[in-house]
Amino acid sequence: MDSIKTDLCILGAGSGGLSAAAGAVQMGAKVVLLEGGKMGGDCLNYGCVPSKALIGAAKHAYAMTSGAAFGVTPVTPDIDFARAKDHVFSVIAQIAPHDSIERFEGLGVHVISHYGEFVSSREVIAGDHRISARRFIIATGSSPLVPPIPGLSDVPYETNETIFELREKPEHLVIIGGGPIGMELAQAHRRLGCLVTVIEGIKALGRSHPEHADIVLQQLRDEGVVIHEGVAAERVEGDSGSVTVHGAEGLTVTGTKLLVAVGRKPNIDKLNLGAAGIATSGPAITVDESLKTTNRRVYAIGDVTGGFQFTHVAGYHASVVLKSALFGLKSKVRHDHIPAATYTDPEIAEVGLSEDDARRKYGAGIEIVSFGYDENDRALAEGNGKGAVRAVIFKGRPVGASIVGSGAGEQIHLWSMAIANRLKLGAFAATIAPYPTMGEASKRAAGAYFAKRLFGNLWVKRAVRLVQRF
Repeated sequence: MDSIKTDLCILGAGSGGLSAAAGAVQMGAKVVLLEGGKMGGDCLNYGCVPSKALIGAAKHAYAMTSGAAFGVTPVTPDIDFARAKDHVFSVIAQIAPHDSIERFEGLGVHVISHYGEFVSSREVIAGDHRISARRFIIATGSSPLVPPIPGLSDVPYETNETIFELREKPEHLVIIGGGPIGMELAQAHRRLGCLVTVIEGIKALGRSHPEHADIVLQQLRDEGVVIHEGVAAERVEGDSGSVTVHGAEGLTVTGTKLLVAVGRKPNIDKLNLGAAGIATSGPAITVDESLKTTNRRVYAIGDVTGGFQFTHVAGYHASVVLKSALFGLKSKVRHDHIPAATYTDPEIAEVGLSEDDARRKYGAGIEIVSFGYDENDRALAEGNGKGAVRAVIFKGRPVGASIVGSGAGEQIHLWSMAIANRLKLGAFAATIAPYPTMGEASKRAAGAYFAKRLFGNLWVKRAVRLVQRF
């Protein structure tokens, strides 16, 4: 067995692992990167990239049916589902070189194409290699959670790891799970000509602001997606081409394909964490505020920690860990400025505290400011007047924000930046947005905070009248 000694050994070549490897090696550390699956991890191969590529194809199909208000006669698109999937994989292929073994070896990273398994507190085995390292980073990500629904293991079903491989259009796609993944794929498949039914045990898009979620859900229903909320899937039966989901209250839905999209679970099964003295909390690895595990030489980042399961969080975690692992500097993770986006049409994007959480934390001192897309000139010009910016303010600083509407994901970073840097709303007031843009909506929402202090204030009016006497 080949013995390797290194400064840093990273387990997992998804977003977090790749960010850590690239950063560490370019700052002079010796790095070994272990990956038994595909470079780029879930995001590139099964998640963010293919789903957004499929959504892109679906938007082109929908545009052909929805132009009447603009003087464009709607037509029924002729959809080649297999070619839509060709587009998906062409996008993956364009991005893959950036995450490839060749690129990282070119940077100086020693890439080993095997999964890593701890055999002691300072050693990992991967294939025929035994690696000892001064520090380790676990970045193994997560996988689709398959719930213990009776009968599910006996029928064919898809997850986000398999759904993009389908080249024949599903006649009727049944989706268990009404979270962001389920709803994004529901709308995309509906626009590409499939019948789609979603079954959600609680509330679809339940983590989003209720009013904003309702705007999105109504749009999906208007497009023909059938959504059953508050109905848990209790039993599944069928075979290839005909799968039936039996739900509470007598619900029965039969489709040609079944997609399970109820969440994700951290990938820890192959790691043999006990041999390294690494504790877990439920299905996730236990970490402290610096992302160290119970083994002080081992860090864990991204989905495997059980928190926010976003690609950008894994990358952020990597930057936090490198500061500590490479330079020995104290570095703490914070999540109050982490944005999230759901790429339905319209989109939902959020950051920071919800209104309820802010009230629990700050009491009656919070204020809500908002601005509707129906007052934004660019939104109206493009027929996107359904939407709003809504922010939670405490002592003149935003502590949370939610946006629903066209381009919401492109705007939420403004609020993330403000929260991250503890900026006051005056920073928005001092910012000039080009006219007409969607970005004006956030500026106008922030402006609403000052408007009620200036325009309805008796003392302001008295001061103005006094000055005008001179």
